[in-house]
Amino acid sequence: MKEIAGFLGKYFKGDSGIWAIMLIFSILSVAAVYSATGLLAYRYQGGHTAHYMLRHALLLAGGWVIMFVFHRVRYTNFARGTIVFLVLSLALLVYTLTMAEVNGASRWVRVLGFSFQPSELAKVVIVVFMARQLAKYQPVIQQPGTFWRLIWAPLAVGFLIFFDNLSTAALLFLTCFTLLVVGGVSAKHVWGMAGAGVLGVAILLGIFRFVPDEKLPGRFETWKNRIENFRSDNPEDDYQETQAKIAVAGGKIFGKGPGNSTQRNFLPHPYSDYVYALIIEEYGMVAGLGILLLYLWFLRRGISIARRSQGSFGSYLVLGLTFMLTLQAMVNMGVAVDLLPVTGQPLPFLSMGGTAVWFTAMAVGMIQSVAVSVKEQESREESGKRSEKKIEDKEDAGSLLQPA
Repeated sequence: MKEIAGFLGKYFKGDSGIWAIMLIFSILSVAAVYSATGLLAYRYQGGHTAHYMLRHALLLAGGWVIMFVFHRVRYTNFARGTIVFLVLSLALLVYTLTMAEVNGASRWVRVLGFSFQPSELAKVVIVVFMARQLAKYQPVIQQPGTFWRLIWAPLAVGFLIFFDNLSTAALLFLTCFTLLVVGGVSAKHVWGMAGAGVLGVAILLGIFRFVPDEKLPGRFETWKNRIENFRSDNPEDDYQETQAKIAVAGGKIFGKGPGNSTQRNFLPHPYSDYVYALIIEEYGMVAGLGILLLYLWFLRRGISIARRSQGSFGSYLVLGLTFMLTLQAMVNMGVAVDLLPVTGQPLPFLSMGGTAVWFTAMAVGMIQSVAVSVKEQESREESGKRSEKKIEDKEDAGSLLQPA
């Protein structure tokens, strides 16, 4: 065991707690996806029940490679290419507007044989951009001009995402708002931004209330239906929520056991949007609470890394990424237990997904890159203290050896 621990410690640096969390999530994700997709794969993949599970396992393996590569890159290098990736993200988001709709939205692009959502890339890029700007303009952070230098990119990206993916735009807004508060931006501007967000929500609800369904543009009708179904007491109006609640209630304390879910045959997307409900059904509320605590532990580890980081860019980067991933997890779990209306947000590193898994892994790799730098700095400081103590001990010994 010591040899294995030494090998892992040599190559997988950074925060060991976060590595442990990612490993637990990966194992649980493969088991849950296999249970959720076994029958589906049997029907559509010639009886090969492990087809989707193996595909997901390969994506997770790719995610681990990405995490490993990014955590070995010096975190300050992430700031250097921010503008290039920001322009790329904006271009891809504009390009999606010209693509054919899938499930009522234009979210996907295909590059080099891979289909992915540019919004997933944009989320990570915006957090890096915000961290860079906050660190760069920290000496003049209270000035009015600084505020617009900080938010022009999030506003542009949020606007392009909003019409096809409201929940992702809201997630991005809350993450940026948190960074602005932590970064010490003028309270007048921060709360002005919050007020604009509240006004936007009020206008949106007003549109839902007074505009007829047939005249609602784009996905507005979908959003309205989700809110109305969430508020409805009729089980027929909220089929997804009802099936999720049945799964959660059926799991009780210790669950039905791995692979024994019955609601996987009724839950829409039990391998992605409602994987949390499936896990509770099979492994019980114990597992559901355990997953919640793991995400909170992940947030706690991120805050610890940010507080110990010597550079402000590293601190803001870790805070933004950990908050964004944790908030996304809370939203997904809130939907699964009927605390929030349906959003379509996956559960990070647990839901079956495509390249979204890789962007999540990229974010975790960046967090670990900062953690590596923090540990190296602490190691140097500790080594310096030991050296100083040795010098002091030698001086003390020398003085004692001097003749009286």
